[in-house]
Amino acid sequence: MASEKTILYFAPEGSEGEDLVMEFGRRSRLAVNSVRQGAEVRALLNQTFPACLVLETDQDGTEVLDLVREMKDDAFTAIVPVVVLVHEGGAPLSIDCLGAGADEVINQGLAQEEKYLRLEQVLRRADRDVSVHPTTRLPGTNHIARDMQRRLEEGQKFAVCYADLDHFKEFNDRYGYAFGDGVIRMLSRILRDMVRGLAPGGFVGHIGGDDFIFNVQIEHLEETCDEVIKVFDTLVPYQYTEEDRKAGYFLGKDRRGQIHRIPLMTLSVGVVTNQFARFEHTGQISELAAEMKTYAKSLPGSLYVVDRRHQLPTLETAAARDAESLADPISMLGNHDENL
Repeated sequence: MASEKTILYFAPEGSEGEDLVMEFGRRSRLAVNSVRQGAEVRALLNQTFPACLVLETDQDGTEVLDLVREMKDDAFTAIVPVVVLVHEGGAPLSIDCLGAGADEVINQGLAQEEKYLRLEQVLRRADRDVSVHPTTRLPGTNHIARDMQRRLEEGQKFAVCYADLDHFKEFNDRYGYAFGDGVIRMLSRILRDMVRGLAPGGFVGHIGGDDFIFNVQIEHLEETCDEVIKVFDTLVPYQYTEEDRKAGYFLGKDRRGQIHRIPLMTLSVGVVTNQFARFEHTGQISELAAEMKTYAKSLPGSLYVVDRRHQLPTLETAAARDAESLADPISMLGNHDENL
């Protein structure tokens, strides 16, 4: 399986670049996963993100060009660095690959050490990309803003969904950051898989910590949020010990040292749409989404709330804490025991 510790290598049988990629993987301490079919590349990228994708062309190069374009047109896979190996004398094909979005093109006629250096630089550039979250490999704040801006410019009717975990800090304190990171990765995969499967053209980004944004077309909003919450509530109990899971809570201290029952984690999603309100810039959307997320967190259980106001509030005085100021919120699947 491809992972962040893997180079995914696609090439026809007997390709001359395989020794290069294998040796580079050894030097970089990365496993090399070699595949021979474009469908295998797509399937593996749907599961997780490799550290790098290396595509070797045949004389025609059409299949590789299609793969590069497809990857870079998809918000979920566009952040994976793509290197294309072209045969000596393949200058026109090199230009086509760069035009399709490849991060690097390496001509087989180059000196071997230069090839290694070029591959190394691709990984270094990916590591320096602050717009990609290191834990989840999802796009960060810059990409989130770009996706919103693009949708505004195209006149789309869309929903911005701000997802946040409840009681995550207490979980982290009890179980440790390694288990906390596991929960973050689990949520990122739930969001990515549900949005990819239910909301064509959707986008998922990671703001940081346990805060995520996913943008979907209006018509996919309810089904996507329903499924995200359903899958999350099914899986999250298994992140706890059997004792805590059966009890439905654990005992933890607050900042004053007082003992409280800490419920199992739930998921709160605040949703903003441009179905009724008109936004001039992405900053308005972000602020209102944060307000709705805060309101969602004030309610028990896993749920999502949708702001259906026809006028934008004055955000400095908007009362996310006041249910009456939020017209007709949708609240779904609050299925935790409220008596805990």
